[in-house]
Amino acid sequence: MPSRQSLIKFDRAEQEQFLNKNLKAALATLDKNGFPHVVAMNYFYIDGAIYMTSYGKAQKVVNIRRNPKVGVMVETGRSYDELQGVLVRGYCQIIEDPERVRESLRAIGQKQGQRSGVPREAAASMPKRVVLKIVPEKITSWDHTKLDGRY
Repeated sequence: MPSRQSLIKFDRAEQEQFLNKNLKAALATLDKNGFPHVVAMNYFYIDGAIYMTSYGKAQKVVNIRRNPKVGVMVETGRSYDELQGVLVRGYCQIIEDPERVRESLRAIGQKQGQRSGVPREAAASMPKRVVLKIVPEKITSWDHTKLDGRY
């Protein structure tokens, strides 16, 4: 009999679809004392990496500069049998190029349903922003809708 974990795991295509259709994630970094620092972030997913933008002086960016190991969790569902999610553990690269920041803000805006351009609230802050590129080292996924009452 297959393990419960193998039953609920997303296959590669399902994982990509899940990450592409969602907008928000929890980003976990480690503070200077080694404690988790978790914040909600908008993101977009392209070519196997997760991208976010942030103010360059934000605590999460300070933490990443010190230790680039991060966790990103995207999860949906209200009840246990509806839970679906992906947990990415990986390394975060900080990209400071203004054109890449603009491209990333535009991509997030498009994912949020804006027709084009950078979201209005982000445009004024663009010079102060950086792009966070999370490259997965390990991915864990779950889709409890696959259980169909089993377990």
